[in-house]
Amino acid sequence: MSDTDALVIGAGPAGLACAAMLGQHGLHTTVLEKAATVGAVWRRHYDRLHLHTDRGHSGLPGLPMPRDYPRYPSRAQVVAYLESYAAHFELRPVFGSAARTIRRADDGWRVETATRAWTAPVLVIATGWADFPHVPAWPGQTEYGGEVIHSSAYRNPAPYAGQRVLVVGFGNSGGEIALDLAEAGVDTTLAVRSPVCILPRELLGLPILTWAIGQASLPPRLADALNAPAIRLAVGSIERLGLTKAPKGPRRMIAEDRKIPLLDIGTVAAIRAGRIKVRGGIERFTADGVAFEPSPATGGKALTEAFHAVILATGFRSDLRALLPDVPEALDTRGQPRTTGQAAGSGPRHAGLFFCGQSPSPTGQLREIGIEAQRIARLAAALPR
Repeated sequence: MSDTDALVIGAGPAGLACAAMLGQHGLHTTVLEKAATVGAVWRRHYDRLHLHTDRGHSGLPGLPMPRDYPRYPSRAQVVAYLESYAAHFELRPVFGSAARTIRRADDGWRVETATRAWTAPVLVIATGWADFPHVPAWPGQTEYGGEVIHSSAYRNPAPYAGQRVLVVGFGNSGGEIALDLAEAGVDTTLAVRSPVCILPRELLGLPILTWAIGQASLPPRLADALNAPAIRLAVGSIERLGLTKAPKGPRRMIAEDRKIPLLDIGTVAAIRAGRIKVRGGIERFTADGVAFEPSPATGGKALTEAFHAVILATGFRSDLRALLPDVPEALDTRGQPRTTGQAAGSGPRHAGLFFCGQSPSPTGQLREIGIEAQRIARLAAALPR
């Protein structure tokens, strides 16, 4: 006997969208959320964060973002929108219910939490990846006397006034946190180990997402070739800034490597103006700073510099293998879903299992979540009951 028609793990954007669409297809759905609120990850993001995708392409299905929101809504506005979305569809997640283990059961899926077990024929895992910080380690790190935090713990530049801060990584979090610090007058340095791919947030007055959606049917290599001249003109030469250009264009990087290019909102200009310094990757920590690998930014020289704090914008890596021991074939060698937004597999062992919002998308993560949620609901409603 099942407790509900469908279980959704997570009450972030993907979980809320899936629950709303499943309900629209007549499935009674229970959302299990380990935190005490919807959109818990969004509430923890740094203060200055705004969506990198425009409002018009970022609403979840069935309820557009408010028209009085700016083109790129703030973190607080996204949180308010998620609350209104849950209220609009009368979604009432079961808070404080972290999924510990998910097993295949005779009548579908069994989710174990600290307080009880839930069963349902349909299960949607919508946990995202921002709850899984990747924290590398370097030689000498335990002897370093300063603060080391992951970017997920950064809130604003106030604690770093008068300090020298190193931001490690040049993805969207690293680029924006470095800019946040520099604009507050903090002495800021970026450690950039790998080649980078940078896009303007807008191109010819249109959100870059608009171009990606219009070219979605093109092969990634062709789209990258067509866009390269305009992007190069908009971003300018990054080699002169000590950065190395990635060998792949943005569409190929997302499709082949699951990496999101940097959507620049002013970091490149701050580097160009000397307000953010660029160094190579970290070789090792010292008692009061780090030793950098030789890099183009330093003319091929190795440098050792002192820093009061280091912020690791080193991304997130979800691993669902411990959560889903019965269907390891649904996950790749890193523990990430092989498919998202559709049935997790074709055999009876995978019947009713779906993942949502688990892969980066060139046409916007929230937009893709909405598309996946509607597809999942259609497929789930068509399953035998």
